[in-house]
Amino acid sequence: MFVEPIAHFHSPLTSKFGIPRQSGLANGVKGEIVFVPRYRHEEAVRGLEHFDYLWLIWEFSANMNHETFNFDGFNGKLTVRPPRLGGNERVGVFASRSPFRPNGLGLSCVHINKIEMHDSLGPVIHVDGADLMDGTPIYDVKPYVVYADSHPEARSGFVDERGWTMLKVEFPEALAARISPEELEGLRQVLALDPRPQYHHDPERVYALSWKCRDVRFKVDGEVLTVVGVD
Repeated sequence: MFVEPIAHFHSPLTSKFGIPRQSGLANGVKGEIVFVPRYRHEEAVRGLEHFDYLWLIWEFSANMNHETFNFDGFNGKLTVRPPRLGGNERVGVFASRSPFRPNGLGLSCVHINKIEMHDSLGPVIHVDGADLMDGTPIYDVKPYVVYADSHPEARSGFVDERGWTMLKVEFPEALAARISPEELEGLRQVLALDPRPQYHHDPERVYALSWKCRDVRFKVDGEVLTVVGVD
């Protein structure tokens, strides 16, 4: 089977570092789905305005050697270390949502904010809460339907056993003023999710997250993240 992108994603997050580890965790992050020319027709999305959520099937295109990644890339190990387990415990790759997968495909559920028609771009789908990097190729979109897709009583394996603590974000006003008001809440939500590798605990280490052509630098001490620069 041959597959090719039907669209690309546009996001303020321009590098892998800082991408929310699941969709829906930072609903303040706004993104756009822009179709390739072949599908820039209103007919392609007819009826989609009656749905609230979309499934996106996309590619972990920023992974190193993603075009040739296969089971040999695991060096004989079919296990990964999920962040929820602190980055130290291993589970099977098919028992995780790790981006390092045999076919490098991602699956995300996002909220449809609005659908706009553009003269040159055709239908542009504005969504909230995506965990995709800017420029990510999308291979399909499918509407979310509650009767088939919602299973609120389902078990979630190790996710049920390990809680996730949100960080308190301290963002000095002078630095926050460098981010547009409509983008600031989404950035705060991304920072609160703790973008660091889960085995990093140095309170003096400075990290940089790329957000719309700006490097947002921060430190983390315990459960407090402090922004120290916006360049």
